[in-house]
Amino acid sequence: MPIYEYVCQDCGERYEKFVRTGDGKVELVCPRCGSTRAQKTFSVFGLRATTGKSQGVTTSPSTCGPVG
Repeated sequence: MPIYEYVCQDCGERYEKFVRTGDGKVELVCPRCGSTRAQKTFSVFGLRATTGKSQGVTTSPSTCGPVG
């Protein structure tokens, strides 16, 4: 079940919604203001990469910060 991120077009609240494939139209309601006007946003996801004999590196948006 994928998780999609949305932003409310009325108050700017960002929130997530679990969406089942084949459920048809998804009802979106802003948890802050109750608006049904939302836009899907770009989602950032974690990545686990392994190469050769290395242990791999895990990154996620919560642990990454600005560089420099």
